[in-house]
Amino acid sequence: MSRFSLIFIGSFTLLISLFSFLNIIYSYYLNLFLNINTYFIIFLFTLILGLFLIFFKRIHFKKINIYEKILIVIIGYLFFPVIISLPFYFSINNISYLNSYFEAISGFTSTGFSIFDNIKQLDQSLIIWRSSSQWIGGLYFLFSLLLLIDIFDDNLKKSLTNYISFNSSETLKQSLKIIIIYSSITFIIFIFLKLINLRTFDSFNLSMTIISSGGFLPMNNFDSLFKSDLSKIILSILILSSYFSLFFIYNLIFFKKNNLNYLSEDLYLALYLIIIIAILFIFFNSENSLSSSVSNLGISFENTPSNLSFIFLILVIIGGSFFSTSSGLRVIKILSLLKYSLNNLLSNTKPNQIYLNKVTLLKSNTDKSDVNKYFLTVLVFIISLFAVSSLLTISGIKFENSFKLGILTIMNTVNSSMYGLADFNFYSINIISKLSLIIFMIIGRIELLTLLILIKKFLFKN
Repeated sequence: MSRFSLIFIGSFTLLISLFSFLNIIYSYYLNLFLNINTYFIIFLFTLILGLFLIFFKRIHFKKINIYEKILIVIIGYLFFPVIISLPFYFSINNISYLNSYFEAISGFTSTGFSIFDNIKQLDQSLIIWRSSSQWIGGLYFLFSLLLLIDIFDDNLKKSLTNYISFNSSETLKQSLKIIIIYSSITFIIFIFLKLINLRTFDSFNLSMTIISSGGFLPMNNFDSLFKSDLSKIILSILILSSYFSLFFIYNLIFFKKNNLNYLSEDLYLALYLIIIIAILFIFFNSENSLSSSVSNLGISFENTPSNLSFIFLILVIIGGSFFSTSSGLRVIKILSLLKYSLNNLLSNTKPNQIYLNKVTLLKSNTDKSDVNKYFLTVLVFIISLFAVSSLLTISGIKFENSFKLGILTIMNTVNSSMYGLADFNFYSINIISKLSLIIFMIIGRIELLTLLILIKKFLFKN
C-alpha cells in the first residue's frame, strides 16, 4: 500500500474522530450519558489510528496506480462502517452486529435503509451519529470521484478542472475546494431550515441528510416538520443541492466566458429538470417529491401519489450531476449515449452525411471509447439489478419489492412512500438479504465503471 493510500484512509479516520468528539460534547451538554463511553472509545481509537496512518513514514511515496485507487476506495467503504456501527451495537439491546453494520453501511453509502422503525426510541446522540455517517459518506464519495478521475472521459474531467490528469498539487487544491464548498452548503441548508422555524436539532440532522443525498431522518413523521407550502418549496429547492454539481454555485460566481464547459452539465440538468416538472404537472397534475427523486434522496411526504412510483424509479436511475452526491447513470452520459446512437442510425440512412457526436456546450466530441464506457455502465447496471433482485427474491421477498429495492440499492436511494416501500421492514429480513443489500449498496457507490476495470484486471489479465 502506498503512502498516499495511508494518508487517504487516515484523513477520514480523523474525520470520524472529530464527529465522535462532537457527539461527546453534545452528550455532556444535554446529559445524555447512554452512549458516551462508546464515543470516547471511538474518539481515542480513530484519533490514534488516523495520526499513525498519516505520519507513518516507513512506506516511501510511490506513484499510485488506478487499481490501488479502486481497491482503497472499496476498503474504505468496508472499513469505516465497522467503526460507525459500534454505537449501534453497544448502545441498543437485542441488536446483532450484522444489523448494526447494515445501518452503518446504509448511512455511509448515503442510502438510508434503516433497521429502526421508531426513531423516537433512539437516543438523540445516536440520531446525530446516523446523520453524521451520511455526511462523512457523502464527502468520501466526492473524494473517491476525485481519486478515480482518470477512469472517466475527458468531458467529465473538464467539467471539474482544466487538467486532464491530476498531480499532487492539483489534487490538494481540488480536495480543499471540495471540503470548503461541501461544508459551506451544509451550513447554508442549516440556516434556511432554521428560517422556516425548524428546531436546531432537526435542522442540523436534515442539513447533513440533504447535502449527502442520504435518507436518514431525525423523526418518524416527516410531514409534521413541513406543513406550509412555503416550507415545502424551500425544502424542494434545498434538496437540489445534491442534484447539481457541488461546484455549481462556485462556478456561477467565478464564471469566465472561456470556461463555459464548467457549467455545461448543470445547464443540461436544469433543462432536464424543467422538462420533467412540466410533464408531471401537465399530464399528472403533480410534481410532489420530484426534487427528492432526481437527486436520489428518496424522502417523500405521505400524500405522494403511488401511481407515479414507476416514473420516480426511472428518475432515480437517471440521477443527477457527475460531481454531486447523487447516484444514477448520470444525465450527461445518457445524453451523449443517445446522441451517439441516433447518429449511428442516421448514418445508415444517409451514408454520405457526416455526424458529429458533440453535445452542445461541450468543447469536444464524445470519443467512441467513452461511448463504449457508457454502454458498459448501462450493461453493468442491468446485470447488477438482475443479480440483487434475484438474490432478494430467492431469499423470500416478493419480486415487485425485490425489483424496486434492487434499483434503490444500486442507486443508493432510500425506500419511501413514493416507491411503495415505506413500510418495508429491514430488521426482519434474513441474513442473505442483508448481505446482498450491503454488497450492492457499496457497488452502487463506487461507480459501476470501476467494477469493469477490476474485472478486466483480475479475469482478463492478458
